[in-house]
Amino acid sequence: MTQRRTLLTTIAVLTFSGLLTAAQMDMPASTPGSKPKAAAASGTLTGIVSDAMCGAHHMAKDKSAADCTRECVKQGTKFALVVGKKVYTLEGHEAELDKVAGMKATVKGKVSGETVTVQSVVPAMKM
Repeated sequence: MTQRRTLLTTIAVLTFSGLLTAAQMDMPASTPGSKPKAAAASGTLTGIVSDAMCGAHHMAKDKSAADCTRECVKQGTKFALVVGKKVYTLEGHEAELDKVAGMKATVKGKVSGETVTVQSVVPAMKM
């Protein structure tokens, strides 16, 4: 009877240890309340200057891409850069972005996820 009890206790301890190990593997590596920080990398992107609401497809069909972009920005939407199928929200340098609205431009800045903190904007060279 003692051997049986020892065996059952050992099985229970091993099972409990296995459950704790599995639960710990599912837990996030960061401490509670902390947010992981995405590293901002300097980068240069070339694409069409648009707005974050319309992206690559402007909603105001009766206006040019530049006019639609400027109108959306006046309504509170941020400038954006459409690079292929990806749309980056642009932060800063609104006056320079307004000059190249609807045009292809090269933007240099800090890229963090889908946001670019703009350092410079120039019209893209035509090839």
